[in-house]
Amino acid sequence: MELDGRVTVVTGGTRGVGAGIARAFLAAGARVVVCARRPPEAPVAAAGRTAEYRPVDLRETSAVESFFAEAVADCGRLDVLVNNAGGTPYRPLADADPERHARVLALNLTAPLAASLAAYPYLRASGGGSVVMIGSVSGTRPSPGTAAYGAAKAGLENLARSMAVEWAPDVRVNTLVAGMVATERAAVHYDAVGGADTVARTVPLGRLAEPADIGHAAVFLASERAAYISGASLLVHGGGEPPLLSREL
Repeated sequence: MELDGRVTVVTGGTRGVGAGIARAFLAAGARVVVCARRPPEAPVAAAGRTAEYRPVDLRETSAVESFFAEAVADCGRLDVLVNNAGGTPYRPLADADPERHARVLALNLTAPLAASLAAYPYLRASGGGSVVMIGSVSGTRPSPGTAAYGAAKAGLENLARSMAVEWAPDVRVNTLVAGMVATERAAVHYDAVGGADTVARTVPLGRLAEPADIGHAAVFLASERAAYISGASLLVHGGGEPPLLSREL
């Protein structure tokens, strides 16, 4: 799964799952650019290599287009885009107005679409680009308390399948469907349902995913070992989870 000489952009790659993905690509030999609205608290590094940080608000289309143009100008090419940025607070539908839910949809569905469109000409020019959408089990089953997020992730998976058809054979597009992950916020996030350890025991493999687990799977989907995989959804959830115990980050 060596990615020497390849350039990868990881959106939301400054912490949590995104940082785990960025570290996995660094370890595989890729040059990695991470983007977010705020810089990482510490450099994102692995295997003696450090990811480059660039600020961008993914909800601003013109800023996204400029980000990719500048990144490619500096790096010379773009081979992989990992659409990881997203998230939502726990919020029952009736507790917020449509505009607030629309912002969740924009961050988790419209922003990855905008990033993919901006990256597409550069990925195509690389001679075999790859887009990896970071989906969620919330998009595959009821998502009480995070309904807008679940709807966005379901839409993201469908979007990836359509992209895979329209952009073939130049660019492969796949979705990594992540389950519960032990990020920096997991302890607080799962406190209301007995804590992260209690929730972990409900997973068939007996633990929450580590960010590295998501990262290794993303590297596989972007690598030549997955050269004939496009329009697919890879479940990385430890065997599954009870839907009412999960409140997605």
